[in-house]
Amino acid sequence: QEVVSEESEEESNGVNLMEFSDEILLHILSYVPCTDLVLNVRRTCRKLATLCLDKSLTHTVLLQKDYKVNKDKVKQLMRDIGKEIYQLNMAGCYWLPSSTIDHVTRCKNLVKLNLSGCHVTSLRLSKMLSTLQHLRSLAIDVNPGFDASQLSSECKATLSRVSELKQTLYTPSYGVVPCCTSLEKLLLYFEILDRSREGFMLSGQLMVGESNVPHYQNLRIFYARLAPGYVNQEVVRLYLAVLSDRTPENLHAFLISAPGSFAETGATKNLLDSMARNVRLDALQLPKAWINGSGLLQHLKFNNPFYFSFSRCTLSGGHLIQRVINGGKDLKSLTSLNLSGCVHCLAPESLFRKAEDDIDSSILESLVVSCCNLRHLNLSAAHHHSSESIGNHLCQLLSRLKHLLSLALPVCSITDAAASVEKPPTTPNLVPQTFGKKVRIGIPTYPRNLGDQANQKIESSVFWALMGSLRFLETLEIIGSSFSSAMPRNEPAIRNSLPPCVRAQSVGDSEVAAISQLTYLQSLTLAQLPNILTGSGLVNIGLQCQHLRTLSLANLGMMGKVVYMSALMDMLKHCRCLRDLRLEQPYFCAGAQFFQALSHCSSLQRLCIVSRSGTLQSDAVMSFMASCLEVIMCHMFMGESLTVCKNLQQSIVRSFQAERPALNVVIFPLLHEDLTEVIRDVPMRHLDEITLFKSRVAEEPPNLWW
Repeated sequence: QEVVSEESEEESNGVNLMEFSDEILLHILSYVPCTDLVLNVRRTCRKLATLCLDKSLTHTVLLQKDYKVNKDKVKQLMRDIGKEIYQLNMAGCYWLPSSTIDHVTRCKNLVKLNLSGCHVTSLRLSKMLSTLQHLRSLAIDVNPGFDASQLSSECKATLSRVSELKQTLYTPSYGVVPCCTSLEKLLLYFEILDRSREGFMLSGQLMVGESNVPHYQNLRIFYARLAPGYVNQEVVRLYLAVLSDRTPENLHAFLISAPGSFAETGATKNLLDSMARNVRLDALQLPKAWINGSGLLQHLKFNNPFYFSFSRCTLSGGHLIQRVINGGKDLKSLTSLNLSGCVHCLAPESLFRKAEDDIDSSILESLVVSCCNLRHLNLSAAHHHSSESIGNHLCQLLSRLKHLLSLALPVCSITDAAASVEKPPTTPNLVPQTFGKKVRIGIPTYPRNLGDQANQKIESSVFWALMGSLRFLETLEIIGSSFSSAMPRNEPAIRNSLPPCVRAQSVGDSEVAAISQLTYLQSLTLAQLPNILTGSGLVNIGLQCQHLRTLSLANLGMMGKVVYMSALMDMLKHCRCLRDLRLEQPYFCAGAQFFQALSHCSSLQRLCIVSRSGTLQSDAVMSFMASCLEVIMCHMFMGESLTVCKNLQQSIVRSFQAERPALNVVIFPLLHEDLTEVIRDVPMRHLDEITLFKSRVAEEPPNLWW
């Protein structure tokens, strides 16, 4: 009775949520999706009814990852608070019918609107923009069938006042660019395929009626990202032709991200020469062919640069220090640097150097000292081998960058130099060639806690120390320098992978365990770690990194067997916040035990499994989908037959599509010849963020778009 009386007294003395101040309640409510606030929460009591309509909560409405929103909810939301909305983000709402866009016309005061990934026709766009006279920022897709001649004079008047435009092109077109005469920021994403669905080759020439010239005189930021394909290159040249005639005086960010070979032409050379004479840049990214072998960087002028990307360039460390950092110039303004695939960037010269040679630590030290405020750094896709000099290891130098939030490194860069030289690589399938007592060969049990793991590997390793010094790191990528995904874009699946770097052979469970020191880690990518024996470090990460939202694992340990399956299942039981999971591993068995463990991830929304010769159990997949109610994307590219894959895909869609409007399911044989045709129908949001493997650290400038 005494215990009961004490509990009742505590309850009576407890603080009621409604007794908090309005400021605290508004802060709490800011974490609730706007649709829930307006359509549900505000109906609970009078106080919340008032607070939920506060301008701080209705000024900006984000629907881009509200996978439960449907047409009716959007209609009701716009009807209730449409006039209060100044910024509306519906990016990636691919599941909403095009008629949903009609309700945006109620938002008369809109200043920023993002409709990337939404189905919008020319006529609907014209009707909507005609009513949005205050619009200054717009993001749209330009799909086949888009006709700029259908835009009304009122629509063009609105576009003439737009200063920020993000345009994703799926067909050769200028889109609405010629109508935007006041552009200051232009972001272009070229996603045009070289062939139509019928197999016909497409041309990069613009359609009839697309001869209007873009207006770039006020342009401050130009960004273009190209998907693979020659048509994308042809179309972007047409956009650049106007820039080459007259370079905007206020241009301070010029960025072109192009995979593969994108040759420089006379027009682009004139553009770069004009930029070198007339502008001072704060952000720069160019195709590798435009930088390699040229003295361009020596002539370009920089003001207070915040972003550089020299991805896949043959730029040497000597040139990097002399021409970009000006021999150690103070670059405290630089917050993001992408040197992915820049194999000689930490060497004094590249003429007689092999890619596997040791780095020059003095170059990295100059970089760290000059760019001490770096928040995003990408050094992946290269062999950055440290020498045995004490205190000059890459990890030791990087530990000085205390502001880092995201980091991408090659696997071979994190191993201790002495260990990689003195100790031969550990191969789990190697049988001792000795006489005498027989030795039992198997997979050793893994330690269940961090203390046991620490005893197994001394904590004095340079990588362990690096992880301990970067306490606030949110994104980490450790990727093998020779790793390539089994599912590249616009090409058949790769059947054979290159062997890992020799220096990477000793990287395994202990290094993975070191990552568990990153308490605030939100995104983790591990690819081609050859010495994973049990995956014990994954359990440590699951226990310690409670903020982990995105996990991508690829080709860990032996290729013939998934040696870390038991540890992975134990890890998943602790990942309550995990939203995105991508697994790429040959012979992966997606069976009942795996999906039972995955069901503990109650926040999981997207799952992608890529496995050559992998198998799955259809009943287990269906049970998983039924228990994890938040899952809206299920992509599996395995070794099963086409019939098994199609039947499972149809069953999932038939069972769950009605209650999950955003559900996107693709289950298909990895090595099937029609894989590329299936991939082209995947929504760009999923394809770009999870399905296709790539390094995402410093991929583009921070806060490029909202």
